[in-house]
Amino acid sequence: MTRHLAITMGDPAGIGPEIIVKACRALAPRLESGALKLLVIGHGSALEAARAGFAPEVALPAVTAEGDWPGLAFLPAGEERAPIAIGRLSPEAGRFAYLAIERGVRLAEAGRVAALVTAPLNKEALNDAGYHYAGHTEMLAELTGRRGSVMMLAHGNMRVSHVTTHVALEDVPKRVTPERIRLVLDLTQEALKRLGIARPHIAVAALNPHAGEGGLFGRQDSEVVAPTIARAVADGLHVTGPVPGDTVFVKLRAGQFDAVVAMYHDQGHIPVKLLGFQVNPETGKWDALSGVNITLGLPVIRTSVDHGTAFDIAGKGIASETSLIEAIEYAEQLAAGPA
Repeated sequence: MTRHLAITMGDPAGIGPEIIVKACRALAPRLESGALKLLVIGHGSALEAARAGFAPEVALPAVTAEGDWPGLAFLPAGEERAPIAIGRLSPEAGRFAYLAIERGVRLAEAGRVAALVTAPLNKEALNDAGYHYAGHTEMLAELTGRRGSVMMLAHGNMRVSHVTTHVALEDVPKRVTPERIRLVLDLTQEALKRLGIARPHIAVAALNPHAGEGGLFGRQDSEVVAPTIARAVADGLHVTGPVPGDTVFVKLRAGQFDAVVAMYHDQGHIPVKLLGFQVNPETGKWDALSGVNITLGLPVIRTSVDHGTAFDIAGKGIASETSLIEAIEYAEQLAAGPA
């Protein structure tokens, strides 16, 4: 039986409500057939304003956490205490962003929803509300009691997991440890199998230029990365590397690998986002962007859009739902795949 996917609204003052109702409209045939079921969790007034303004044909009946839900439904994350102005920072919006995630996690842990799909939150609003997290990943780690998660970005066949993410570049080398690399490899392998790839081929990007060039540009690749890969191969994983960072993503795009393990934030983010942003050559602006953020290593499945709250365009009707639809599709695949 198809279980609901929970879509958490993120910051209701951002583009979350708009892209949610647009995604629901685009996915209407699947929702009506029962092939897809969605439970939106968040701020009722913000959602209704977006629905009335951008997708009035979409019906989002309010429900409670108990009982049966229709194929598309809305669950309030909490009691609305103050109005929220679209496009403006507010603690009330940050509070709702947290409450939506909390409700979603508890429903996932109880088996009521198959996965979480998260719309973007604003870190400043979240902290102003008294929830002191750097973002979704840290919040989810605490709510689920699971540390050591891994970020994977995905766009088409570009799947990139990260050994490190939000740390200063000078701190990266000491975090590139055998234990962390192996964890990322194992979780990436598991995710790829859930996505239907029976025997994944994973490449590991080198930390240093030219994989250290025999020690001329650093010894981490030869002394830490290569031995860890050798042990993974001995254990049955199909892993190649360390592959120089200036060629490994070209090979990934060409289909030579199923995923790449990147060593740091920008090494992995730049190639995925470069391909995911659709730029209008006449205006020099991007019309839409694609890409999904997947958190590996949690006891619940979580995918997310690969963009922020975009306060500058919130409420204007121009936000693209493409990334959210992709995140929903990835959540479906991960939930349906083998454990």
